[in-house]
Amino acid sequence: MSQAAVYPDLNGRTVFISGGATGIGEAIVTAFAQQGANTAFIDLDREAGEALAGALREQGHNVWFRACDVTDTSAYQAVIHDAAKELGLISVLLNNAANDVRHSLDSLSEDRFDSLVGVNLKHAMFAAQAVTPMMKELGGGSIVNFGSVGWMMASAGYPTYAACKAAMHGLTRGLARDLGSDHIRVNTLVPGWVMTEKQLKLWVDDAAKEKIKQSQCLAGSVLPEHIANMALFLGSDASRMCSAQNFIVDGGWV
Repeated sequence: MSQAAVYPDLNGRTVFISGGATGIGEAIVTAFAQQGANTAFIDLDREAGEALAGALREQGHNVWFRACDVTDTSAYQAVIHDAAKELGLISVLLNNAANDVRHSLDSLSEDRFDSLVGVNLKHAMFAAQAVTPMMKELGGGSIVNFGSVGWMMASAGYPTYAACKAAMHGLTRGLARDLGSDHIRVNTLVPGWVMTEKQLKLWVDDAAKEKIKQSQCLAGSVLPEHIANMALFLGSDASRMCSAQNFIVDGGWV
């Protein structure tokens, strides 16, 4: 990972990250742990999550992991409260969990639609519901929702995912207004086409690489660590007066 800025105020704070075992989430978990934060994360992938947590603990970091399905709202909120009991009140929430699985309109069932909304949007609302009383008690906090440039570019192949990611921006704006008087910041972190292992395996062929080269203003690849660096800024008091905003990290594509 590239050298990240140091945010002393994150040291000792409790941070909660969904979908943290692999990809962008793994980079975010690692970055906050390296800042000295009490870092809690969840993921469906128990094996990968336990491996990451174990590796970071061996490095001396305070990391907490549980396998959890964010679409089970009551169980998910219970896990959030369990993390707070063990690590302290949560002051930074990163709603990273998502699934950009491809799906067509004609193949979409009502159950599949509800499932996709659950993993791409619903959990963010109810995680925010769980942590805001903690943030109010602490005197403030930061909620980071994760958007996507995909819907901004009118990308094909995942209409429900696109709708959910667009809705994340609305969720950010609404919560920012509702929670701002309690010094709780709410922003949207918007990744571009990030070269995670999943993306490289499933979607990034030679044609995709050429499209990225032609579309980004900046040469090179957007990597998980670039998203993590923005997440650190938004979690830190360095972003004290930033709220209701979109922070796009896409190499200058949109």
